Amino acid sequence: MLPHFKDTRFWLTGQANFIFQTHPPFSALYSGTHSLSPDYEKATSRVMTLYTGVRLNNSTELLVDIEEAGGAALTSGFGLAGNTDLDIVRNPSLSKTPYLGRGMIHKVFALSKDRIENQRNAFSLFDELPRRRLEIRFGKFSMPDFFDLNSVGTDTHLQFINWTTDNNGAWDYAADTRGYTVGLTADYEDRNWGFRFAEALMPKIANGIDLVWRPWQVHAENYEYELRHGLIPKKAGVIRLLAYTNYANMGIYREAVAQFEEGLVTTPDITNHPWHITRKYGFGGNVEQNLAPNLTAFARFGWDNGKTESFAYTEVDQTFAAGLGAAGALWHRRQDRAGVAVVTNGICKDHQEYLRLGGQGFLLGDGNLNYGRENIVETYYTAHVWRGIYVAPAVQHINDPGYNRDRGPVVVPSFRLHVEF
Repeated sequence: MLPHFKDTRFWLTGQANFIFQTHPPFSALYSGTHSLSPDYEKATSRVMTLYTGVRLNNSTELLVDIEEAGGAALTSGFGLAGNTDLDIVRNPSLSKTPYLGRGMIHKVFALSKDRIENQRNAFSLFDELPRRRLEIRFGKFSMPDFFDLNSVGTDTHLQFINWTTDNNGAWDYAADTRGYTVGLTADYEDRNWGFRFAEALMPKIANGIDLVWRPWQVHAENYEYELRHGLIPKKAGVIRLLAYTNYANMGIYREAVAQFEEGLVTTPDITNHPWHITRKYGFGGNVEQNLAPNLTAFARFGWDNGKTESFAYTEVDQTFAAGLGAAGALWHRRQDRAGVAVVTNGICKDHQEYLRLGGQGFLLGDGNLNYGRENIVETYYTAHVWRGIYVAPAVQHINDPGYNRDRGPVVVPSFRLHVEF
């Protein structure tokens, strides 16, 4: 909405994202405390961000973002592994006051003399970058700022909004309740490929707001290799391979079930254990492929070991997503865009048994579970109204919400208002 200046070492922009969602009544044989409500609901979420930065010299910059998130989520965010709104606050008791979203130092080490043009943005203020380089970032950030990115399936401001469409659902990435962590990333970029690594802090409890400041005990590693080469000859594309390990005070589903079967507890409880450090690991793939001018396909695959407690992102152990993103130039609306995607999510046998016996995760817990994969179809259309104002009607259809064949299907229409300045 406001002009941006190129010839400056400062950065000041902002955004506001409002998402209204509702769902009509749907069939449910039973409901638990962590079930999506089968009754009519409506909710509106908001996220407002002020992006600031200053370039200290030709290779170093300081980036600070202030954010405010609030509003409400359908059923307070419970009952779905692939939640329908990535912007929601997963803990409604959190303060609504503004907070530090990101605060990091970004340093670029040149490894070649030739340079490439860089499109300035809130995460990188440089006009040019060395073609071969090492980028180091240290501070507070969100893992999806730099990992598992996708040009048509990442951005809740203008694209899809389901948790498992925009991110790899089986990637239990290090984060507090608001989606942020503290750590370090190292990103090596060459002409046609790149490799990045992150070391970060994990929360004290599942979906917790407090991080554990003992990285020698509680920590997470993330690795991603990116090959900028299409699967179709002479058409642009990108292939990304992701891996991660988490070490935190996480429970083991099989042990929680064993406690119940031995009569030690009345219902399985994944948190009923002394402080101990367990490991969770997983892998993912992320592909985007240009099919025609202004038409791009994408796909994600994710898997984690599943026997360890879902802890930081969502309750998914296997996921596959595929979809199409189209730019509005196809129909002479240059700043519009549209997309459609399908997602299928699953959990491992131990996780299934835990929920079947009445156990609760930080998102799921119907009191019983007649297991089936959670299958989602999502589509949206983002229309540019004027300057930095966009509106986007959308709809999601979910079969077996929370992996339960005894509930659903549910249809969730939504309407998004996005403003950039």
